[in-house]
Amino acid sequence: MNGKVERSHRIDAEEFYRLLDDVIIDDAEAFNDKLRKWEDYYNYHRPHCGLGGQTPYERPKQKTTAQA
Repeated sequence: MNGKVERSHRIDAEEFYRLLDDVIIDDAEAFNDKLRKWEDYYNYHRPHCGLGGQTPYERPKQKTTAQA
């Protein structure tokens, strides 16, 4: 489980926090808004190599459709 958590932290650092480079956000609401947008992109739009190019949203959807 630690490996998955560490991977998640690395992706956040490489992709999410890089978007914030040189941007100072001292408003928690503004930060959380950017984080929600990133999570939406990551889960619904960004292809994942470990999922064969699917998004985390598409993967279980495909599996449940295949079983029906």
